[in-house]
Amino acid sequence: MTTAIGTSDLPSPKDYGLPDELDIARLAAVYFTGFPAKQESGAYSPEVISAAETKPSYESAKIPKSNYKLTEPGGYSPILLPALPLVPSYESPKIPGSAAYLSIREIRGDFPILSEKVDGKNLIWFDNAATTQKPKQVIERLKYFYEHENSNVHRGAHTLAARATDAFELAREKTARFLGAKGKENIVFVRGTTEGINLVAQSFVKPLLRPGDEIILTHLEHHANIVPWQIIAEETRAVIRVAPVDDTGQIIVSEYARLFNPRTKFAAATHVSNALGTVAPVRELIGIAHSYRVKILIDGAQSVAHVPLDVTALDADFFVFSGHKIFAPTGIGALYGKEDLLGAARPYQGGGNMIADVTFERTIYQKAPEKFEAGTGNIADAVGLGAALDYVSWVGIERIAAYEHELLQYGTEALRSVNGLTLIGTAADKASILSFVLKGHDNAEVGKYLSRAGIAVRAGHHCAQPILRRFGLEGTVRPSIAFYNTFDELARLKEVLLELTR
Repeated sequence: MTTAIGTSDLPSPKDYGLPDELDIARLAAVYFTGFPAKQESGAYSPEVISAAETKPSYESAKIPKSNYKLTEPGGYSPILLPALPLVPSYESPKIPGSAAYLSIREIRGDFPILSEKVDGKNLIWFDNAATTQKPKQVIERLKYFYEHENSNVHRGAHTLAARATDAFELAREKTARFLGAKGKENIVFVRGTTEGINLVAQSFVKPLLRPGDEIILTHLEHHANIVPWQIIAEETRAVIRVAPVDDTGQIIVSEYARLFNPRTKFAAATHVSNALGTVAPVRELIGIAHSYRVKILIDGAQSVAHVPLDVTALDADFFVFSGHKIFAPTGIGALYGKEDLLGAARPYQGGGNMIADVTFERTIYQKAPEKFEAGTGNIADAVGLGAALDYVSWVGIERIAAYEHELLQYGTEALRSVNGLTLIGTAADKASILSFVLKGHDNAEVGKYLSRAGIAVRAGHHCAQPILRRFGLEGTVRPSIAFYNTFDELARLKEVLLELTR
């Protein structure tokens, strides 16, 4: 139905977790903030679609007792019920303009832990770069799996095996669609970003290396995108070379390009820095690597939940991420690889599920992705990852990116007003991270003080010591945001820091 709302009926900023001073009409016209865009006539006429009709949910799903065969375009899944026309789109999620409108209050209602009290205070979760909270749709999906589908996957001759296999493989297809991969054959389920990087290092890159060969990294990397390369470099006597960053924390692309030479065999780069929030120019980094016929891995742990992705358009050779960074369970993640590269890589581990035939004389392996999934995988949490990607796609990653950008700008200005506070990482292109140090106060002390006010942040080196040492630091305080955070929460962060510095 269409409902006209007069300008006098426009909700106040406080109704949606916005500070009073914000221009609500401007935000309404551009960002996902929970109310419709203003029309030329001065009236508000959104097409209102009930969230109960469109939101992924298991509460009313009726699961057929048969027909668990995967179907196009997305296959069978209870999260798509009750109406297939309302399946979240992976192709072009729309910024508000004519579709359903969501409020931050509504979104927060989907995350039960956000109602938690900490020492009698309302929980403010600003530790999203470490792990994100889980919506009830993911929690319910896990419950549904264990109550109705639990079985090992593949080769089972019984109904539950078919159900579990279909759910597991559908999650793989959802992951491929979310990343913009050509097909589910490009997706290997792993425990997370760290295992994915180690897999590529051991299975694909190590066999290429000879003494004196080089691997190029950037100064922004998380330890997980440094140590696996150090291990294989030590084993093969290869050399690691590092692209520098400027004083804002952005990669100096010209210096990165100068590192490439005939000895370069591989490159790896983060998409978004977990310590600074810098968004690296990955399209340019990939293009430079390919101009030297060098393959490259992109660490998407901190980008997957915050920016739109299309690994095919980027021409990434490998892309890795962790489910728990995008509202899915822990212990599950995905490695994207181009089909020919996965085909060329040797198995990472040996065991069941990854073999086509075994004798004591030789083994014939399955094709990718099964070739890299030895043993019983994390089936339920892979299904939970599929549910999380459904949820993010339903909200719309473009809407998430736009709203979080506004949060980041507001938070940046709020923290700059705190005496003695220095923001670390000020690149023009940033996402989700507000790292800082506070003069006269130890990072751990600041973290504990904020915790007593119910505010959860990370304080330490964030497993990214090289980039922090580039700025002369051993650690920072790191608030990190997600799309369920609010402007009021950022205002509260500033207020508590002002109390600490008085």
